[in-house]
Amino acid sequence: PAVGPGPGRVYGRRWLVLLLFSLLAFAQGLVWNTWGPIQNSARQAYGFSSWDIALLVLWGPIGFLPCFAFMWLLDKRGLRVTVLLTSFVMVLGTGLRCIPLSDLTLKRRLIHGGQMLNGLAGPTVMNAAPFLSTTWFSADERATATAIASMLSYLGGACAFLVGPLVVPAPNGTSPLLAAESSRAHIKDRIETVLYAEFGVVCLIFAATLAYFPPRPPLPPSVAAASQRLSYRRSVCRLLSNLRFLMIALAYAIPLGVFAGWSGVLDLILTPVHVSQVDAGWIGFWSIVGGCVVGIAMARFADFIRGMLKLILLLLFSGATLSSTWFTLTCLNSITHLPLTTVTLYASCILLGVFLNSSVPIFFELFVETVYPVPEGITCGVVTFLSNMFMGVLLFFLTFYHTELSWFNWCLPGSCLLSLLLILCFRESYDRLYLDVVVSV
Repeated sequence: PAVGPGPGRVYGRRWLVLLLFSLLAFAQGLVWNTWGPIQNSARQAYGFSSWDIALLVLWGPIGFLPCFAFMWLLDKRGLRVTVLLTSFVMVLGTGLRCIPLSDLTLKRRLIHGGQMLNGLAGPTVMNAAPFLSTTWFSADERATATAIASMLSYLGGACAFLVGPLVVPAPNGTSPLLAAESSRAHIKDRIETVLYAEFGVVCLIFAATLAYFPPRPPLPPSVAAASQRLSYRRSVCRLLSNLRFLMIALAYAIPLGVFAGWSGVLDLILTPVHVSQVDAGWIGFWSIVGGCVVGIAMARFADFIRGMLKLILLLLFSGATLSSTWFTLTCLNSITHLPLTTVTLYASCILLGVFLNSSVPIFFELFVETVYPVPEGITCGVVTFLSNMFMGVLLFFLTFYHTELSWFNWCLPGSCLLSLLLILCFRESYDRLYLDVVVSV
């Protein structure tokens, strides 16, 4: 049924569409982070090298290279076709990883191929959230819908920290030869259990979207959803020539890219201060989960108090700058004499993750408001492309230069402070919101 006054109508089925898209995003994040939490077990079971493990993570940002093709598809063919193609690519990717082979070299190649295909799904699950919220949700629900759809991918990556270590046992390097062979076979079986389970989940999501995922509601939910948008070519030209957009895009891409690279080597950064890999994994998990919860809460607040996106970002990045500075100075306790305890490390890392991760949906909404009437998918596509390329370069660099990482801690407060200054200088505008609130009245 349709409900709501005014020129737009919202439909109860919008929550089902949001659920299906969010589950797809969750699965993509889960599959992407399959190997990081169980890398030691994967090395023993499949003979992965350090470069293999790094590349399995790098397939995520590499998948954003054809980002502009997915942006074009979303703009021209709509949400249903793009989501179906994305979920089908994920089915192929997770299926490749499950092909039973005794040749470990070929098996490793298939796993890499599967991770690459899953990486190609990244542009859709990261970019299409604001497009979905505008297409299906009213103006006072858009930020919340964007937050739910964009945060679930992060939550999927966080849950991989639980699923992998709970199902797959860690290798025992002190076992005798025969026991080691038995242990290797057992670890391989448990890893394949995880791969089959992820394949099954992705197949179910694909079947559900194939059965029911309408491209748009019968009637648009707002004036902005029904308005004419710029063409693909004009949109890209306008984005690249808009200094305000480029300023806020850098404010998003630089700290989020640095934080993603820093999170990827968090266990190595915390090793000198005697924090185990397990504890580092839990810190990563809780920082992402906290970011998802706070991000959705902030977006709901933004829906109630409209026109406050810049203020929210200023508060979040003030907290991120303070948290990252606290963490960096704590790691230098021999100089600063700050207390170095598990509690202080947990608190500073988790607060940093909460502040930065929860800023993502707020940024997305501000991007769209700033450059309206550029389509939402194209706007967010350009920004996430920049962020992932920045993260990819950092991860590639850290793969070869990971022996000394103390300098990397200073990149965090530096990037957060730079972003804070850019947001402070940014002049916000709400053209889409103005259209919905004023023109509809």
